[in-house]
Parts: sequence; structure tokens; C-alpha cells
Amino acid sequence: MKNFLINLGLLLLIAAVLVAWIMLPWQGVIVLALLFAAWMAFTRSGRRAASVASVGISTLKQRLGSSAVIVIGIAGVVGVLVALLAMGEGYSETLRKTGSDDTVIVMRGSSAAEVMSVLDHDSVTLIPQAAGIAKDAKGEPIASPELVVAANLPLKGSTADDEGSVQLRGVGEQAWAVRPNVKVIDGRNFKPGMRELIVGKGAAKQFEGLTPGHTVKLGNQQWTVVGVFSSGDAMDSEVWGDASVVADTYRRGSSRASVTVRLADPKAYDKFKAELESNPQLKVDVSTTIAYFSKQSEGMTKVIRAVGIAVGLIMAIGAMFGALNTMFAAVAARAREIATLRAIGFRGFPVVVAVMLETMLLALIGGLLGGLLAWLIFNGYSASTLAAGTVGKLSFELRVSPALLWTGLKWALAIGFIGGIFPAMRAARLPVTTALREL
Repeated sequence: MKNFLINLGLLLLIAAVLVAWIMLPWQGVIVLALLFAAWMAFTRSGRRAASVASVGISTLKQRLGSSAVIVIGIAGVVGVLVALLAMGEGYSETLRKTGSDDTVIVMRGSSAAEVMSVLDHDSVTLIPQAAGIAKDAKGEPIASPELVVAANLPLKGSTADDEGSVQLRGVGEQAWAVRPNVKVIDGRNFKPGMRELIVGKGAAKQFEGLTPGHTVKLGNQQWTVVGVFSSGDAMDSEVWGDASVVADTYRRGSSRASVTVRLADPKAYDKFKAELESNPQLKVDVSTTIAYFSKQSEGMTKVIRAVGIAVGLIMAIGAMFGALNTMFAAVAARAREIATLRAIGFRGFPVVVAVMLETMLLALIGGLLGGLLAWLIFNGYSASTLAAGTVGKLSFELRVSPALLWTGLKWALAIGFIGGIFPAMRAARLPVTTALREL
């Protein structure tokens, strides 16, 4: 019964430590490390723990194979976890960069996305007349009515029947005024009234035939690709054409999906929104483009993060068992040494700390190695979402941020803690007389 209660208490302690560790910011970790270093330097128990730990760490070279099991296992967990989370981070970052606080997107009320929104001709005419919109050199409001449809194109490196969904955006001349970051980097811009396209550099990488001079079939019509543009955000995954021609091809008449405007001052947003939403002739939703695109990324980011954590947990369990086996074997091999230390006056706590330090050091090395490999291999790696339904493929780059590396390192140390605590407790409980008789 006593052992059961001790083990139960140990499990509860581990759970509490892990919860606190997950919530702890990096500043708190530095404070804990400094306090621990001070304890080891200025207390008798700390100096004893350091002495025992130094002996164990000095023998790691002799146990290189078994130590490598811990390092490689934890490095694999951290590498995979950081890579999967970097996918969500890159996807979210691409959409966040697409918007700004001084541009506003207006869609039909209760529309979740542009492809689901339809604004009639009267709404498209009224929206640019609202107060607070910036004016161009001609005194015209900088407002871009746009039509967005999902079109199918053959994917690169696939069979002719294997198609993906691309977002086709019909725009007018003000589209560049509301998005000054969009630049044509190859070929030229499309001519108004012509079935010509300019394509984002991300879309050009994903789909077959999207190079200047080639023709593609959209909406049962042949279109000529005349240029490639770059924006550095989600627009890179789109294909642009003249709004009127796109509307005629897809039989949308004079309707548009949205109107994107540039405000004279970001502070005018509340007034602009209130004016449009209070107009009885309009039934629209108004949001800044940065808020709109950030919201678009939430669902996918949560899914990617959930998958990453689930895969990481499965791999972490395997790494924990590897660490447990290795450290139990290390404790068993050093049983006589530990018993001798206990016999000459070393208490159990310094022994526990020494074994834990050895495991945590290996976990730290594994975490750093896994994070480094993830950064070298996946940071900036190009990827894209799968197209489904009305959602087009979105090209983005994986982003291994310092926050993700820190998350991976925390996982590594947590695995090391769990993998070392039970062998450490066994070493502390080992009967001195029994251990001294072991060969």
C-alpha cells in the first residue's frame, strides 16, 4: 500500500510539473535554471549532486550507443513536431501578410469567404461612395470591385485528368492601387476586355501551362497567359483576369464577390463600417483585410497544429520508453557505484538529481539537434494546401520560428524528465546492501 501511494504521488507530481512546464515562458525557465545553478554551487546537497552527475556524464562516451538512443529518439520527435507546426505557422503567416489595417474588404452579409459572396450592381456602385476612402490622382475613390471563382487546372507532374482548384480573380485597374505590393515580374499585364491572364508565381509552380505565351482552358474558354506577378502573400496562389471578361465567361452578369477599398486613414475604419452597415440599401459585412485573412487561416492552422501535436505525442511515447530503458540499464550498471555513494553518506536526493541531470542533458542535445535539422530542412520549404470544393490551392512556405524551436525544446526536456524520473527514483530507493552484493 505504501509503494502504491508513493507511485501515485509521483504520477501526480509528474502531471503537475508537466502542466506548469507547458505554461512556463522562456523567462521563467531562465530564472529556474539560475536558481538551480545557485543551489548546486552554494549548498552541500547541490555540490554532492553535481559531483555524482559529473561522474555519470564523464562515462557517456563509454555508453555512446545507448546514449544515442535517447538523443536520436528525441531529435526525431522534435524534428517532426517542429516541421508539422511550421506548416501551420507558414500557412497562417502567408494569410496574415495578405492584409493590412488601411484596406477593407466588403462582402455580402454572412459570407464566410469571397467565393461565397455575391454583391449586386447597386451595392457595387454604392460602396465606393462611402466616406473615408482614399482618392487617386484623378480624384477617383480607390475601390476595386472583384469577382472570385474557383476554376480547375491540371496540376504539374500529374495526369491530364488530375486537376486542382485555383482561385480566379476578376479585377479592374484599381486592384493594383489597393495592393501596391503586387508587381508583374515576367511578361506583361492583361489587356482590358481580352481573355488574358496574369498568374501568381505560386500558382505558376503548382499548375501546368501557367507560363507566358501558353493558353489554358477556363470556363469552356481559351485564355492566354501573358504575365506572372509576385505579391509575397496569398495572392501569389491566384490567377487574375479582367473582371468583365471573367463575369461573362462564368455568367455572373454585373455582380461581384467583393469590393476592396483603401482608406485615407486607418482610423476612418469604424466610421466607414458604420456607414455601410447602417445603409438600408446594403446588406454587407465589413472588415479590414488583415482581420479577414487572419480569420481565414484559423481553421486550417488549428487542424495542422492538432495533427502535429497528435503525431508528436505518439512519437514522444516511443522516445520516452527508449529513454526509460536506457536509463534503467545505466542505473543497473552503476548500482554498486550508487550504493557506495549512499554508504559513505550521500543522501537519495542528490542521486536523483544526478541521474535526472544526465537524462536531461541527453534530452537537451536531442532537442537542439532536432530543432536544428527542422530549421535547416524545412524553414522556407515551399508547400501548398490541397484544393477542395470552392477553396483553391494556397502556396506558402514553412516557417520555423524561434517560438516553434522553443516549443520543440520544451517537448524534448519534458520527455527527458519523464524518461529519467523513474530510473532516478529506483537509484535512490536501491537498498545499499543489495546493490553492494550485485556483480
